Amino acid sequence: MVAASRTDAGVHAKGQVVSFWAGSTLDTMALVRALNYYLPADIAVKKAYRARDDFNVQRDALSREYRYYILNTDTRSPFARKFALFVPKALDVQMMNEACQLIQGEHDFASFASSLDSSRSTVRTVYEAGVEKEGDFVIFRIVANSFLPHQIRSMVGLLIRLGLGKLGIKEFRDIMEAKKLGLAGPLCAACGLCLERVNYPEPLGS
Repeated sequence: MVAASRTDAGVHAKGQVVSFWAGSTLDTMALVRALNYYLPADIAVKKAYRARDDFNVQRDALSREYRYYILNTDTRSPFARKFALFVPKALDVQMMNEACQLIQGEHDFASFASSLDSSRSTVRTVYEAGVEKEGDFVIFRIVANSFLPHQIRSMVGLLIRLGLGKLGIKEFRDIMEAKKLGLAGPLCAACGLCLERVNYPEPLGS
């Protein structure tokens, strides 16, 4: 079994894609019901498709889309505690979006990786990055070809420090351009991160 995008312990996924070989003769909907019967309550299979023999769930993906949810209000929420990071002080969303402009494009993101095999490239391409306010939530959305270990949680941590006025845009840029492993600082909690979708050049099962 292979997953399209790795997620840390505690990270959520609405749109994870997994591939596996199966000798079952069940139709796809019956397979979904059978899998859900055996899976734990916090995991659910939504759909199944028969893929072509040469399909590779990781290499064939064009991009991965994640969101990080921040509860940005005076008081905590028992309902949101498992799905959002609580930050009680007001965040400067405009300043955070300025930094998101720096993130977009092809860059060496070594400063946002906590650990890495020295043989792997730290260059990634970010197609979209931005922060928006929705009610009591500040949501960071990012779409890229792939991500380094802990890259998004590290980015959000630095964006929060920027949004709280603890550093400026120049410092953000300097940290990013230093390309030094782990320089961006502590990781944000895993609970706020969610894999929203994995994008392919054509619909799955077509």
